[in-house]
Amino acid sequence: MFDNLLRELRALERRSIAVPIDSDEKGYIDKECPSTSCEFQFKIKDEDWKNICRDEGVWCPMCGHAAPAKSWFTKAQVRHAERHAHRVIESTIDGAMRADARAFNGRQPRNSLISMSMKVGGAPHFTPHRVPAAASAAMELEIACEKCTCRFAVIGSAYFCPACGHSSVDRMFDDSLRKIRAKKDNVDIVRDAIAASAGRDEAELMCRSLIESCLQDGVTAFQRCCEGLYASTGPATPAPMNAFQRLAQGSELWAARVGMTYADILGAADLERLRRLFQKRHLLAHSDGIVDQRYVNESGDMTYKVGQRITVSTSEVDDIVAGIGRLVAGLRRAIGASPERP
Repeated sequence: MFDNLLRELRALERRSIAVPIDSDEKGYIDKECPSTSCEFQFKIKDEDWKNICRDEGVWCPMCGHAAPAKSWFTKAQVRHAERHAHRVIESTIDGAMRADARAFNGRQPRNSLISMSMKVGGAPHFTPHRVPAAASAAMELEIACEKCTCRFAVIGSAYFCPACGHSSVDRMFDDSLRKIRAKKDNVDIVRDAIAASAGRDEAELMCRSLIESCLQDGVTAFQRCCEGLYASTGPATPAPMNAFQRLAQGSELWAARVGMTYADILGAADLERLRRLFQKRHLLAHSDGIVDQRYVNESGDMTYKVGQRITVSTSEVDDIVAGIGRLVAGLRRAIGASPERP
C-alpha cells in the first residue's frame, strides 16, 4: 500500500542534501571556531578556502584551535541547512504519500457496495528551492598571511592564519598596539557607561586599572615581538627568559646580534623615558604600584617617595606605545640589513 513512501524513505537514508553558502560583497565566506570555549567568528576568501585550506586541518585565527574543514560552519549556517533539509524531507514524504494515495484509489473497484479511498490532508509540500545561507556583514580588518597568502577578515585581532596556522609576531605586535590605543582612547566612554550603571567610584577604579594595564600590555607585546624577531635571526643560543622585559639586557643582546642598541634607535632622552615606564610596569606587576627603594634607585624618578603609589597618565600610555613602536621599527630595519640573518 505504501510502496512509494517506503522507497523514498530508503532513498533518504542514502541521500545527502547540499545547501550553498553565499559570500559577502568582498568574496568572503563566514566561518566559526568549533571550540565551545572560543566560537570566534571570522571570514575567509571563498577561493582561498577552496584552494589553500586543507580538508584535514583549519586553524582558528583567535585561539589557534585546529579541526577538519567540515567543522567550521557557523551556527546560522547550520540552522539554515537544517531548515532546508526539513523542508526537503517533508516535501519528499508528502509527495510519496500522495502518490500512494492515488495508486490506492486507482485500484479500487467501481460500483462496489463498499468503497474505500485514501486522502492525504493538508496543503501539498512542494520541493523547495535551494536558497544559499546569507553572508553576515563585512568585517573591517582584512589580513593576508605572510606565509601562505591566505586572505581572511576578522573583527578586532587575529593571531593565527586559518589555512596554515602561522602566527606572525609582527602582526601580533601591531595588533597589541592597536588594542592599547583603543583602551586609552575609549576610557571616557567606559567611565560614563560604568558610572551610569554602577556609580562613579566603580567607574574610576575600572578606568584607572584600564590605563595601568596599558603599560603591562605594552611591555608584554614588546617582549613577545623581540623574542620572535631575535629567533628569526638564527642565534646560536636563544635569548634568556624575559630578557626583553629588561631594556638594558635586551639592548645588549641586539647590539651583539645586529650591531644596534636601543639608544641608537631612540636617543638617550627617549630611552630614559621608556626605561622609567618599564620600571613603573614592574611596580604594578609585583607590588601593586607601591614605590620601593629599588624603583627610586633604578628609575631615577624623584617625584615619588618610598611607600607612595605611582600613577599612570594617558600621555604615558602614548609614550610607551611610541617608544616600543619606534624600537621595533628600528629592529626590523636592522634585521633586514644584517648580513647574519639566515
